[in-house]
Amino acid sequence: QVQLVESGGGSVQPGGSLRLSCVASGFTFNRYPMGWYRQVPEKEREMVAWIPTGGSSSDYADSVKGRFSASRDDDSNTIFLQMNNLQPEDTAVYYCRRSNSNYWGQGTQVTVSS
Repeated sequence: QVQLVESGGGSVQPGGSLRLSCVASGFTFNRYPMGWYRQVPEKEREMVAWIPTGGSSSDYADSVKGRFSASRDDDSNTIFLQMNNLQPEDTAVYYCRRSNSNYWGQGTQVTVSS
């Protein structure tokens, strides 16, 4: 069955960095675009980054452009989200998702606070 497992969350001070990972299994990974999303309580889940297949450039939400960088490694069935210059408004639970599906990981908490 499809499984997505995120890791790498934690607590950092403003201006800090974190790198999230999402390991996928149960499907042919290199055939699917993948996405990173985040959610805070009482708000809808929002897309942060979209990672196409075949080496095309990722797309980003305006709020993270220039600070976040998403990538994938098809050999290890993993996507990454490098988050730099983190700000308190980036605090959320971060999820990965397979495109065209309702397959989500369990989420990893990112907290940015001084």
